[in-house]
Amino acid sequence: MGKKPFVVLTGPTAVGKTALSIHLAKSINGAIISADSMQVYKHMDIGSAKIMQQEMEGIKHYLVDEFEPDEEFHVARFVERAKECLDEIYNEGKIPIIVGGTGFYIQALLYDVNFSEQNANTKYRIELEQLAKEKGAEYLHNMLKAVDEPSAEAIHANNVKRVIRALEFYHLTGTKISEHNEIEKQKNSPYNFAYFVLTDNRKHLYERIEMRVDIMMNQGLVEEVQKLKNMGYHREMVSMQGLGYKEILDYLDGKTTLEEAVSIIKKETRHFAKRQLTWFRRERDVIWFDKEKYAYSEEHILHDMLQILKEKGIYNE
Repeated sequence: MGKKPFVVLTGPTAVGKTALSIHLAKSINGAIISADSMQVYKHMDIGSAKIMQQEMEGIKHYLVDEFEPDEEFHVARFVERAKECLDEIYNEGKIPIIVGGTGFYIQALLYDVNFSEQNANTKYRIELEQLAKEKGAEYLHNMLKAVDEPSAEAIHANNVKRVIRALEFYHLTGTKISEHNEIEKQKNSPYNFAYFVLTDNRKHLYERIEMRVDIMMNQGLVEEVQKLKNMGYHREMVSMQGLGYKEILDYLDGKTTLEEAVSIIKKETRHFAKRQLTWFRRERDVIWFDKEKYAYSEEHILHDMLQILKEKGIYNE
């Protein structure tokens, strides 16, 4: 039996993946699995730019609105749930399309990366958590930089959980987690896949990011974060450390003005887009679609994507 079909549609934040993914899914009888670390949470709609029911146009979406903000969601959990979704999609005779900007999640699912937990050293983890509280996230990030620079580049200092996991991995195995991931990455994919990366010129992308943040503010991001706060969700939770949420929390806690918070969200989102692009450039087997080269015609982009899927035998009309 041949490998099963598998389509990835990714790219930096605000590039326009959502609308294109719906058209693609309609064209190939697809269903969408979200590879987004924030859209998976309930009650977090505005800050995550979550696709709304009416935007789905009848296309089934998985891993959107599935977890409460205080539930653990990480790459191993993503792979576990996504595989269950894949089974369901294949059973329905549809083609899965993985859509979202979390490259690490996509890589793990596509190449079936092994996340069997190392023998956790709880004592060391507690020490690191304590260090983060006393000396701050930046201090911990510098510790990681000293032993595993590629991981420090790939992981944002604010993502304390992933920084701790990387330090813990090094502590337990004497191996850099970046090297471990590199080895896992060399695996051949169990799928017959096409990995599309949608991109745009930087100036235009940054303008779209600025505009998106302004729209989020107008839609009521402050009220959304306030509501989450009232429900008992706090900044120690991974979900509440998401881009847009932690900055508004700072404003609500009187640490910054609203103007400063918005400015930080825009700046951090631009940095995030840049890191995403760096990640995708390092990936193998990716097919880039530059919107500018297509004169921003979604129709032409879709046409060429469908041609590639036909050539690869992923989709037949």
